[in-house]
Amino acid sequence: MFATGGGAASQWAEQPRKAGYDNMAELFAVVKTMQALEKAYIKDCVNPNEYTAACSRLLVQYKAAFKQVQGLEINSIDDFCRRFRLDCPLAMERIKEDRPITIKDDKGNLNRCIADIVSLFITVMDKLRLEIRAMDEIQPDLRELMETMNRMSHLPPDFEGRQKVSQWLQTLSGMSASDELDDSQVRQMLFDLESAYNAFNRFLHS
Repeated sequence: MFATGGGAASQWAEQPRKAGYDNMAELFAVVKTMQALEKAYIKDCVNPNEYTAACSRLLVQYKAAFKQVQGLEINSIDDFCRRFRLDCPLAMERIKEDRPITIKDDKGNLNRCIADIVSLFITVMDKLRLEIRAMDEIQPDLRELMETMNRMSHLPPDFEGRQKVSQWLQTLSGMSASDELDDSQVRQMLFDLESAYNAFNRFLHS
């Protein structure tokens, strides 16, 4: 009886440790992928627009992954790299600058728009997945996404992603600040934003 209880307790104790290892593996993979992307860009194997979108997505993923391991005997990304003998100098430079190499400080820069659009799409979708659904928590990011797409003159006027974002902005504008999207609306909004995000990536590849 006591042996069974001890085994269950041991398994319970192992769960956080396993989750910690899984999170470290995820961070390791993100950094390695970023290093590979930087090398590919230097060798002209990926065009600037595709690179900017991919790097922006990886930087968002890096921040989320690092939060999960911070404090687990790891205080910085440098600590992590030393512990796991991770030699990724190009990725480290991107992480420390916190922007793709294509982005300048100029707010009107095309690649700045691409990076911001990717980041805002991911931010809004992540909020919905985390069940953050109040109008005043979703609308500001969605409005900024719309404004950034409008600044990107390369996007055609009838771009389907812009139309989907515009429709949801109209829906949210009819709600009070404390009103929340219901389950059906969240599911539909996630579907529409994922479709819009995929359409944006297809546009960058075209």
